[in-house]
Amino acid sequence: MTPDPAAARPDPDALLASLRAAEARARRGHLKVFLGMCPGVGKTYAMLRAAQQERAAGTDVVVGLVETHGRSETEALLSGLTVLPRKVIAHRGTELTELDLEAVRARRPRLVLVDELAHTNAPGSRHTKRWQDVVELLEAGIDVLTTLNIQHVESRADAVHQITGAVQQETVPDSVLDLADELELVDLTPETLRERLQDGKVYLGERAAAARENFFQESHLSALRELALRYTAERVDRQLRELRASTTKQTVWRSGERLLVGVGSSPFSTQLVRWTRRLAAAQGAPWLAVHVEPVTPPSPEAQKLLDRNLALARELGAEIVVSPGPDIAAALVRAALQHNATQIVVGKPRHAWWTRYLPGGSLVDRIIRLGGNIDVYVVPAETGGRPLTLDDLDHELRSGAGEYAWAAGTVAALTLAATLLPANYYLAAGLVYLLAVILLSLRVGRGPVLMAGVLSAVTWNFLFIPPRFTFRIEKIEDGLLFGTYFVVALVAGQLTSRIRAQALAERRREGRATALFNLTRALAEARSLDEAVFAALRQADALFNARTSLLLAVGDGELAPHYAGSLALDDKERGVADWVFRHRRPAGRFTDTLPAAGAFYLPLVRENHAVGVLGVAVPREASLTLAQRDLLEAFARQLALSVEREHLRDASEREKLLAESEKLHRVLLDSVSHELRTPLAVIGSALENIQDAPPELRAELVREARSAAGRLNRLVGNLLDQTRLESGALRPRLDWCDARDLVNAAVDGVRDSLAVHPLEIVVPEDLPPLRMDFALTEQALANLLLNAARHTPDGTPVFLTAGLERDGRRVFFTVADRGPGFPLAMRERLFKKFERGDAARAGGLGLGLSLVRGFVTAQGGEVMVGENPGGGAVFTIYLPHTAPQNPPPE
Repeated sequence: MTPDPAAARPDPDALLASLRAAEARARRGHLKVFLGMCPGVGKTYAMLRAAQQERAAGTDVVVGLVETHGRSETEALLSGLTVLPRKVIAHRGTELTELDLEAVRARRPRLVLVDELAHTNAPGSRHTKRWQDVVELLEAGIDVLTTLNIQHVESRADAVHQITGAVQQETVPDSVLDLADELELVDLTPETLRERLQDGKVYLGERAAAARENFFQESHLSALRELALRYTAERVDRQLRELRASTTKQTVWRSGERLLVGVGSSPFSTQLVRWTRRLAAAQGAPWLAVHVEPVTPPSPEAQKLLDRNLALARELGAEIVVSPGPDIAAALVRAALQHNATQIVVGKPRHAWWTRYLPGGSLVDRIIRLGGNIDVYVVPAETGGRPLTLDDLDHELRSGAGEYAWAAGTVAALTLAATLLPANYYLAAGLVYLLAVILLSLRVGRGPVLMAGVLSAVTWNFLFIPPRFTFRIEKIEDGLLFGTYFVVALVAGQLTSRIRAQALAERRREGRATALFNLTRALAEARSLDEAVFAALRQADALFNARTSLLLAVGDGELAPHYAGSLALDDKERGVADWVFRHRRPAGRFTDTLPAAGAFYLPLVRENHAVGVLGVAVPREASLTLAQRDLLEAFARQLALSVEREHLRDASEREKLLAESEKLHRVLLDSVSHELRTPLAVIGSALENIQDAPPELRAELVREARSAAGRLNRLVGNLLDQTRLESGALRPRLDWCDARDLVNAAVDGVRDSLAVHPLEIVVPEDLPPLRMDFALTEQALANLLLNAARHTPDGTPVFLTAGLERDGRRVFFTVADRGPGFPLAMRERLFKKFERGDAARAGGLGLGLSLVRGFVTAQGGEVMVGENPGGGAVFTIYLPHTAPQNPPPE
């Protein structure tokens, strides 16, 4: 059969709509935040003005929610903009209005205005916070303009509290502001803002007077203004760094001063750090402390001094940067270019005069030569310091005695072997020496290579180049050959040694990156926090050859160890961990704080608060290098992110649960009040009219009142029975019953409701006595009959059947009807509390079927719902049955 080409051709409109939907899903919305130091600076006005500009440019702009606070000049800017109606939410007898998130998504504009980002939504909203609404709109591909005050930024809330004394209950996480593509500062001087307050443009009446004397004090406003300006400047600085990282221009941009100081294991570094801090404070500039990691790890004494210097720099406010690399000068200049540092602070060389003739000159000379337009401050050392030793030289020239012995032995062995060659083979001897120098550079440091090059050149000249046993060279070609050999040996050896050192540094860097990648992947693949912690601690154990422990915050500032830890903590170690948690600073072994501890402890910090502590205990004879501690800090940050993600997930679940509980509470309250009010109104009306009613109407009024009272009695009984079921107070009283009496009692209880339905009852005459709770089973059957009567059309029959299964182990009661029935997906949830069928009539709480299941389950039975073959629904109660040994008397 040939397919129809027209049928196979895709619909162009449907295809275009699909492509647009895919593009919208792939595109994240553009977020612009108007930031102010406090209320009244004109954030909403600036946002509306930007919206009018976008509208004039042809952009589809709608107002999702804007608070004008009755200001006429602000309301005037709403002219011409499409304003979406707000969502009305009833809460505790009042009506609250919020952003209608569903309406915005359905309207799908290009740009939407959402005022007051830190606002807390009314109970019953989809999200607790308005910033969550904004994030959802951004994920839907909708651009958003919003406003925010600096006191509502999470990382600045503590500072605002210290300045003004006001506790901020509504905050926005900094991670949300990181999503902002633009941040515009709306600024006013404190004097102008206080004038606006005086003119009633911020608050009115007594509220304005109170604000002027408290929050709007000029000192408070100046401090808040500085906070807003600094926050904006930090964001611009971060963007500048990112922009510079994407360029290849090898120079600094003097958009602002930034200082950099090199920190090592020398006692002089302490003086440099303090001098740089004073200079940075005088200039009001940020500063960095950079440590260039050597190829060979430092000694324990040097490592301790280095840790002390870096700890001092961190305490004084420096940003710590560790840069691997064999060349200190190049590494410092590279760090300055990466962080846009305009000034480098180094110590004045205290080396002897001969050090200036080393390759490249002194450290200061190389920094000046490589630094370009970077300013270099040379600070003289304090007088009375220790004399210069060889250990103060560049670490590239430092090597152990074994390496020098290895280089000297190699030259000596080759010399003995070359003496066996004929005298005219001196060129071959030189080539062998050259090969030896290059091979040595693969094994030893630069100092031994330099010594081997000089020693081999002198030996070759003295023993092999004619005339032998002299340092004189007679032939010009031999002189050129010797000079060339000397230069080639030194250059080749130095280059090879540098490449080897760089390879070692790159391998270490690759090892750290691989460890972080493996950790990040393990944390991302973990399905729970326990899995993430277990994977992270096992990786740390293997990577650092250590035992680890993780303590997480529980309750009110208490720490509880996670079961995945391999390190058991005693009371002393727990005390160190508690200190780290409270002060959010590392402590323990390898630090100056509580150094007698057996482990090194790091806080897990997120948004200026600790969520846990990571403890690492390496063997007593081992130590943690600076690079390893940096890697551990990265591990701690990743773990902190996982813990925070788990907390956010739990908080989201709790918010959903609270929202559902609030919704259920509201529905239940509305339903109960309605169900109670209706029969009470009938009873009240009947009693009010029965005295003056004619005799022929009194019987009708009494009947209606009796029916309403029965309905009210059933409602209260259902609520009480549901409470008894949930509290476990319901205990069935089993006794021998007659099935016909049970069925008749159930029918009599709901006869009024069954008046408009033909009822067919089938109970076998030979059905034996049944052992069950008569009252509970009667009420279950009555609820099923009442359910069939209420939710099926008038005049349709209801069927009630009882019987015994063939094996005699169960008795069944079936209630069937000819109503609309229930879809398969709805049948299980019918037995939940407050659940009603989709086609159910108005009225009722949805407790009937829940009570039926509870009453039947309490007796060890079950209730099933199915489809009636002739149309409608079938409810079947199964109860266990055992034939009586001695039948009860009639």
